[in-house]
Amino acid sequence: MSAVEAKLAELGLTLPEVVPPLAAYQPAVQSGPYVYTSGQLPMVDGKLAVTGKVGAEVTPAEAKELARTCALNALAAVKSVAGDLDRVARVVKVVGFVASATDFTGQPGVINGASELLGEVLGDKGVHARSAVGVAVLPLDAPVEVEMQVELTEA
Repeated sequence: MSAVEAKLAELGLTLPEVVPPLAAYQPAVQSGPYVYTSGQLPMVDGKLAVTGKVGAEVTPAEAKELARTCALNALAAVKSVAGDLDRVARVVKVVGFVASATDFTGQPGVINGASELLGEVLGDKGVHARSAVGVAVLPLDAPVEVEMQVELTEA
């Protein structure tokens, strides 16, 4: 077990299977030392646990937990390309999308769920640049979607 996966276990988390693509794309691709993930939805066992807009059908606290799930799914996608999460030199950038009610402005707090998880799991390697964007709708009516870019060490 890698040190990163041991840390996940210590936190009571397990790395999920990679979420299969919903369309014509790959969950993650590598270019040079970087891995770019596709947008990861909060899928658990092949299903969205919650659907709807944050600030309407979904509370900000629920959405923050869903962003954590998205980050776990993104880590699984990174591992599928890198082979070992211990190769992560650092998380470079996280982009989070929040399907928002028209008056909801708390997108940064929602995406903190992903950012905080990455910090808990990767320590200083999890500190990253970030964007948190409110959108009208996401695929499958998901409340949150997260993508990230990571830099890898040599194999």
